[in-house]
Amino acid sequence: MGSALETLCGQAYGAGQLDMLGVYLQRSWVILLATSLLLSLLYVFAGPFLLLIGQEASLSAAAGVFTIWMLPQLFAFAFNFPMVKFLQAQSKMAAIAAIAAAALVLHVALSWVLTVEVGMGVAGLAVALNVSWWFIDVAQFAYVVSGRCGRAWSGFTWKAFTNLWGFVKLSLASAVMICLEVWYFMVLILFAGYLKDAEVAVDALSICVRISNELGAAHPRTAKLALVVAVISSFMVGIALALLLILTRDHYPALFSNDLAVQRVVTKMTPLLALCIVLNNVQPVLSGVAVGAGWQAVVAYVNIASYYLFGIPLGLILGYKSDMGITGIWLGMMAGTAVQTLVLYWIIYKTNWNEEASNAGDQIRKWGGGNSHNETTNDVVIVN
Repeated sequence: MGSALETLCGQAYGAGQLDMLGVYLQRSWVILLATSLLLSLLYVFAGPFLLLIGQEASLSAAAGVFTIWMLPQLFAFAFNFPMVKFLQAQSKMAAIAAIAAAALVLHVALSWVLTVEVGMGVAGLAVALNVSWWFIDVAQFAYVVSGRCGRAWSGFTWKAFTNLWGFVKLSLASAVMICLEVWYFMVLILFAGYLKDAEVAVDALSICVRISNELGAAHPRTAKLALVVAVISSFMVGIALALLLILTRDHYPALFSNDLAVQRVVTKMTPLLALCIVLNNVQPVLSGVAVGAGWQAVVAYVNIASYYLFGIPLGLILGYKSDMGITGIWLGMMAGTAVQTLVLYWIIYKTNWNEEASNAGDQIRKWGGGNSHNETTNDVVIVN
């Protein structure tokens, strides 16, 4: 629900409407905090829900306890996500990186103390995550209000509560696009829970998905030259990481699990993981271009077709009908990701960027107002 802020803040900054960045930031806070209140119900009842859909009792119980402990992080993320996009739009990357580095040191130390020294186990990890996220929030907020953002932050304003529905409608397209991507990989783990030796399968897949998602994260630009550079560099980074995992496949699984059965499965699936990382290094760049260009609704349709009409059915057929287990499920999922990546590449390749730039200028004037310092309409800016 906050991803629309990427395009809104970026567009306002590019148009010189710096005052609007703070307004958009606060509107996003209002919407995300309200959304978090609704989502908190899913966190509280995650355990019973997993039991209801047939997951193993031990997995459901562990997930239920962990999600309750993670409730503070839900609200921390609702506060953090808009600030990150707000700072990114102004190229304040050094501040984001410095705060993240400090949070990493705090998180590692706190995780060790709570899990090893105090013996809190999974609950200790959750507490460490909560503290680390709120540390980031406090530090970033202090930076925002310190005056280092200039006219982009001029204090709290009642404008944040105007045209919330217009902001929500724009955010929904982004939310649908992103949720379809995130849920796609979560469904993979969910299906693994129905296989024989479910705990081993879920642990192995969770490790692989976590690694591929984290290593594949990217913050692309929408300019054509930057797009080419980003795709090539991300592809090369993906190749390097894939080779690193293949070379260390007999050793790195031990960093994530002490269970020898889980380690063996992860080692066996490393070639698939390596291929997944290469795809996940390119796909976020293309999706990021779509977000920057305001094509969220189009990408949502692409995701539905490639992920849910192609990838998941193929994964179920390979995993269950062909008796390939988690390997088959993951192959189907990767095929869906490959199709989505190719379709996005084709859309971007056929795009007339001069026309897109012209449309962006027209829409800034239409929805953002001609005054670069004041919001002259109650409607949010529609992205290019």
